[in-house]
Amino acid sequence: MSVSSDLPLDQDQIILATAGYDYSIKLWHTHHGVCLRTLQHAESQVNTLEIAPNRNLLAAAGYQHIRMYDLQSSTANFIADYEADSRNVTSIGFQSEGKWMYSGGEDKSVKIWDLRTSNVTCPKSFKCNAPVNCVTLHPNQGELFIGDQMGNIYRFDLRTDCNEQLVNIELIPDGQSMILDIDITKDGTEMAVVNSKGRCFIWSLISGIGDVATHYTPKHRFQAHKRQILTCKYSPNASILVTTSADQTAKLWNTSDYELLQELKQENQRWVWDAAFSADSQYVFTASSDSMAKLWNVKTGQLERQYAGHTKTVTSIAFRDVIAD
Repeated sequence: MSVSSDLPLDQDQIILATAGYDYSIKLWHTHHGVCLRTLQHAESQVNTLEIAPNRNLLAAAGYQHIRMYDLQSSTANFIADYEADSRNVTSIGFQSEGKWMYSGGEDKSVKIWDLRTSNVTCPKSFKCNAPVNCVTLHPNQGELFIGDQMGNIYRFDLRTDCNEQLVNIELIPDGQSMILDIDITKDGTEMAVVNSKGRCFIWSLISGIGDVATHYTPKHRFQAHKRQILTCKYSPNASILVTTSADQTAKLWNTSDYELLQELKQENQRWVWDAAFSADSQYVFTASSDSMAKLWNVKTGQLERQYAGHTKTVTSIAFRDVIAD
């Protein structure tokens, strides 16, 4: 049984946060599976979570709002409220130094939020052609890659305020299938794109110098799942790509050839919504509709630990190791 102590977290502590449809956010002791603290998010479900680079703040995106929580405080309530969307906020993330935050949502917009001031300000925004499902910041900290519900992919250059729609002949056979997630390796050389038909598309990236835009080239495509892929994440060492799906599985792929390494599956797991790697790339966490978060051994594919405490679907995981990431 999970026991909540409602204590603030130490600065150097491993942080594992989970959230979903039960209007709460839970912070866990990763080694013992014990809930250390529960944060209140009573206004809506949580669509996605993100921990700030300084490890002090946790952002939670839900219906119309992004709520910011202080991980160093014992309070269970949010400390700041960003009214980000007229509908659901579907994607959030932080700039590497925590100076600003980005968000995307069902109102078709991507917004940049200045975190250096106490005022809630949004100095930049970009409008897409359809509701936004995912936004990913390139490691160069200057470009956002965006996926929407009509199958469009955009590159928004924050340095020049220029934007463009990516054209990829490999995506055309899928018609207007939704782009559900995008991820980029930490070295910025490869990008994965997944869609609602279970397909995964790999792009080679070459970053320009200074303000020169990133060049992108289609590299590979494969059928990863039988149903829609909900999340894709590269491991920190870029050797593995994890995909999670409505087909009740998560899968680990070798990025050298995109052959299947492991299928992470458990009876009654249902939809697998999200995933996060440990800093050493040896373990991966998953979140699923069986109200559980789980820890898996990447090498063996074995389930190592379960985090039980939520009463409904767990849709999001945020993880920060003690090791700098």
